[in-house]
Amino acid sequence: MNMVSLSLPSWVQGVNFSKKYVSDFDKMTLAIELSQKNVAHKTGGPFGAAIFAEDILVAVGVNRVVPESCSIAHAEMMAFAMAQKHYKNFDLGDSELPTHTLATSSQMCAMCFGASIWSGVRRIIYGATARDVESIVGFDEGPIVSGWQDELEKRGIEVVPEIARDGACAVLQSYRDAAGIVYNGRRVSADK
Repeated sequence: MNMVSLSLPSWVQGVNFSKKYVSDFDKMTLAIELSQKNVAHKTGGPFGAAIFAEDILVAVGVNRVVPESCSIAHAEMMAFAMAQKHYKNFDLGDSELPTHTLATSSQMCAMCFGASIWSGVRRIIYGATARDVESIVGFDEGPIVSGWQDELEKRGIEVVPEIARDGACAVLQSYRDAAGIVYNGRRVSADK
C-alpha cells in the first residue's frame, strides 16, 4: 500500500509561534508573509494560511501542489491538516478546544471552501478575492457559488473579507512576474 505524506518547506521552521497575533491584520500579515516566502523560495504557489486559537498561532500552511505532486496540497488544506495533527483531533470545533480562525492570503477555492466547513474553524479571514486570483495569475478557483459567505455564516463560521488585499494581490503579481506554474488553468469561460 502506498502512503501519502505531505510536508511544508524547511524555511517554515523559522515562523514565530510564540508571538501573539492580536488583530485580524496581524493574522493576515502572517498569511501574506507565508505566501510571499513560498514564492521567493520557489517552494510552491502564491498562497499562505495560518490557524489561530484566539491570538495564538497553532499551525501554518503554504501551497505545495507542484512540489508534492498533489492537487489537494493547498495552503488552507495544509494548515487544517497541521492544526488537526497538532491537536490529534480531526475537528477544530471540538468543545474541548478554543475557537479557531483561519487566515488565508486569498479567498478559498471551491475545494478549500468545502473543507473549511468540516474543519471546525469558526472564523475565516482572507486577503485577495477569487476574482483577483483568477485575473492576476490565471488559476481556476472552481465554481464559487453566490452567497458562499452566507452558507458559512449559517453554519456558525464568521467571514471577514479583503484584509490587506493589496498586499495579497502583490504576491500574486510577483508569482505571475516570476512565471510561476499555473496548474489546472482549464477554466470554462466564454472568452476561450
